[in-house]
Amino acid sequence: MDKNTVVIGMSGGVDSSVAAYLLKKQGYNVIGVTMQIWQDKNPDAVEREGGCCSLSAVDDARMVANKLDIPFYVMNFKDVFKKTVIDYFVEEYGKGRTPNPCIACNRYVKFEELLRRALALDAYYVSTGHYCKIIYDEDKKRYLLKKSDAKEKDQTYALYNLTQDQLAHTLMPLGEFNNKEEVRKIARELDLVVAEKPDSQEICFVQDNDYGKFIEENADYNICPGNFVDTNGNILGKHSGITNYTIGQRKGLGLALGKPAYVVDIDPRKNIVIIGDNEDVFGTELLAHDLNFISIEKLTEPMNIKAKTRYTGIETKATIFPGNDGTVKVVFEEPVRAITPGQSVVFYEEDVVVGGGTILKK
Repeated sequence: MDKNTVVIGMSGGVDSSVAAYLLKKQGYNVIGVTMQIWQDKNPDAVEREGGCCSLSAVDDARMVANKLDIPFYVMNFKDVFKKTVIDYFVEEYGKGRTPNPCIACNRYVKFEELLRRALALDAYYVSTGHYCKIIYDEDKKRYLLKKSDAKEKDQTYALYNLTQDQLAHTLMPLGEFNNKEEVRKIARELDLVVAEKPDSQEICFVQDNDYGKFIEENADYNICPGNFVDTNGNILGKHSGITNYTIGQRKGLGLALGKPAYVVDIDPRKNIVIIGDNEDVFGTELLAHDLNFISIEKLTEPMNIKAKTRYTGIETKATIFPGNDGTVKVVFEEPVRAITPGQSVVFYEEDVVVGGGTILKK
């Protein structure tokens, strides 16, 4: 493998474009790759999906690669994306959980399948436009994932699944920037077509952010109406199917109770959505599984950390306790809002990611 060659995933956005420039400036042989993940063969449908799934995003990435004078390829990732991201997304909602498809994409597509193909091309590294840092700790003899200097853009929450091997083969050139504007300034100076391109805010494969419609069109299970019930089991009304709801949700319930109502739990076996008051949405404990640790090999004793249960959530002081069944119990010092099965909980020590897992139950 050539330690001077890096394959960078180019989404057609400003972050990955500037990352490609920085890697070339640092002396690497840079190969740009856009991952073809769209499932629809109709070009018009693909374009409507927008984001990193659209044909215009491919065109933008290609123009940037040409401007930077680096090789550029479009690689077919449709099958692995459908299996590990789309199918997972649909199945989890059917089980009453709220998945995070971006974390699944990072885990299985960008840093597993893309890395596999990069190594097959004799490249040593992969790279993306994520805001984070990767360093090697000589004392621990481990690679560490650290928060970006641009705290408001930090993306370590979505990257906690990276393994030691993946970290050893990954470069993240945007971690040293203090804010997104510094990145845009470089893009403007280079006269890149993506310099003012807005950030993508929605899940790339869900058109118009309509989760319910997407799940209904792609599920191999029946989505049936059921009952809204209160925390005592009293029926309050009818819901349109558990896939349309998530814990903490207030809007779109269609209930007139004379007071604010919130989803506090979902029971797929009984096909019920449990409704409560705002205080019912808060919890102080959770159980996580499907764990990955970065700064430590494994959790063998209780550890004081800060934990985050949503990408945009607030870190809260907590203690994590190892289970004997591959789980970790998390006990928070203060109540946390909307602890949601299917979402990820990520553990931090200062700016270092200790690890994380998927919330199993609260």
